[in-house]
Formats: sequence, C-alpha cells, structure tokens
Amino acid sequence: MNLLLNDLRHDITRAVATTLAEDVGTGDITAQLIPPQQQNTASVITREDCVVCGQAWFEEVFTQLGGINHIRWQVQEGEFVKANTLLVTLQGNTRNLLTGERSALNFLQLLSGTATTSRHYAQKVAGTGLKILDTRKTIPGLRNAQKYAVAIGGCHNHRIGLYDAFLIKENHIAACGGIQAAVATARSVAPDKKIEVEVESLAELELALAAKADIIMLDNFSEDALVSAVALNQGQAKLEASGNVTEQSLLSIARSGVDYISIGALTKHCRAIDLSMRVLEDPQP
Repeated sequence: MNLLLNDLRHDITRAVATTLAEDVGTGDITAQLIPPQQQNTASVITREDCVVCGQAWFEEVFTQLGGINHIRWQVQEGEFVKANTLLVTLQGNTRNLLTGERSALNFLQLLSGTATTSRHYAQKVAGTGLKILDTRKTIPGLRNAQKYAVAIGGCHNHRIGLYDAFLIKENHIAACGGIQAAVATARSVAPDKKIEVEVESLAELELALAAKADIIMLDNFSEDALVSAVALNQGQAKLEASGNVTEQSLLSIARSGVDYISIGALTKHCRAIDLSMRVLEDPQP
C-alpha cells in the first residue's frame, strides 16, 4: 500500500523541525540585516519540467517559523508542469521568508525530483499491468517522504521498513539453514505478515514455491530466466524482478509476465529539480 499524506503528519513535523534546527541553529544572522517587522511577497518557479511534490513539507517550514500570512499554490500536488511555471507565492515577514527559503526549497526540489523520476519509469511500463516498486535505498531520515513522492509519481511502495513485511535474503537463508526453515520460522514469528524470499536461480525458486512464500524476488535473472520463472510459478506466488534492470530492458522485463520490478534508482539516485525563489521588491513596513 502506498504511503498517503494523512499518514505522514507527524513525520513531516519531525523532518522539518530537524531540518530547521540543522540550518538555523542559534539564529539566521544574515536575516538580521532586514528590519524585524518588514513584510514582502515572494514567488517560487521551476526552471525545468517536473512533477510537483512536497507542498506539505514546504508549508510546514513556514508554519514552524511563523510570520507568513499567505501561501498560495498555483499548481496541484502531483501535477506535471513545464519549466518556468509559477508554483507558489508567499506573503509575510521578510526575515522568515528568507530564513525558510533554503529548507523549504530543499524539500520541494528533492521530492519533486523523486516524483518526476518515478513518473518517467511508470510511463515506460504503462499499459502492461506491472507495478514498479521502490526500495529501502533512501536518504536517512526522509524515507517516508521519498516513498510518498514515489507514489505521487505513479510508482508503488515496497515494504516501508524492516517491520511491515519479511524479506528473506541470501544472508537470512544462510543463517536460518535454508529457505524452507526461514519461511517456516517467519510464519511462526508473525503469521499476519507477507513473506518475500529472494532467490538467485530456478532451483531456489522451486524451493521458495514449495515453502509457499507469498512473493519471490528474482535477483539478477536474465530475461530468458524470468520467462522460465513465470512458467514455473504458474501463478502460485507474486514475482518481483530485481537487479540488472535498465531503462532499455524495462519493457521486455515487464512483458516477461512478472508482477513487479523493484528499482532502487527511484530514491537512491537523487536528482533535485531546479527551483528558484525570489523576493519581490515591495517591502511593507
């Protein structure tokens, strides 16, 4: 299930508070050059095409700083916009506008970048019925934010962390004494949780199927091996292709018949959108 904004209120507050503490520290000394009661209007534009994402984090920056009277979005969350589009205007205390500028833009540019990358990948497999999943390869402290952005861009969330589903990988299998033992123990530990097993060969796939894993990750399978895996599976478990996935191979992997492709690049290869905030020269005492 994809993360939704309503699930993230506490996380947004925490992330923004941490960010402001990191950036502002004991106080913004440069903002003290401006009269404390001065008011201005500011605007933010994007300098490149993007999916807009992160409005709640942007707004929370100025909520925590205070002194901002109006924030007016000109675009919707999740909307695809062209370069030079006006995204938002703000009006309020000039010191706080400038103190919050970088933190607010950092959230908006990162999450818009993640959403834009996700949209790009989702469009590659549109109409195939396959779901592209993210991974746990996220920026520390911003996992929920990035996974939300993945969903806004049209891809899907894998497990959120180590707590909401089993993912039994090579080292777990070795430590447990085999796939059958690992799956059996997982069912006794948390019978209500999904169990996914990573396999590296068709022989291991047969073992995971015999153990009745819910999802099986096919790690670095060739395209021919993926087709063979789908035929062997016969719908018994959901199949996820992982590793050895490129933009060029994406569609052919989707056509192999697997249910999911997981791609760490959605969140790991961070690319921020180029945004610009300008304070208009209309100070109001």
